[in-house]
Amino acid sequence: MNSVYDVQQLLKKFGIFIYIGDRLADLEMMEAEIRELHAENLISKEDFQHSILLLRRERTKIQEDRHKNKK
Repeated sequence: MNSVYDVQQLLKKFGIFIYIGDRLADLEMMEAEIRELHAENLISKEDFQHSILLLRRERTKIQEDRHKNKK
């Protein structure tokens, strides 16, 4: 797993499609869904860890970009 797109494809395998319209909200919802799948033992620990890491990196990047644009 290398990108948020890969996380989306993993969620898609379970019939989970997320589009709220706000990228940060999308990422937060994806993280919640990944946590739920892991809690139900539907995804591996490795997929869980990689997914959470990718989602958090993307969220941090977006937040930093938004902070830069405010200056």
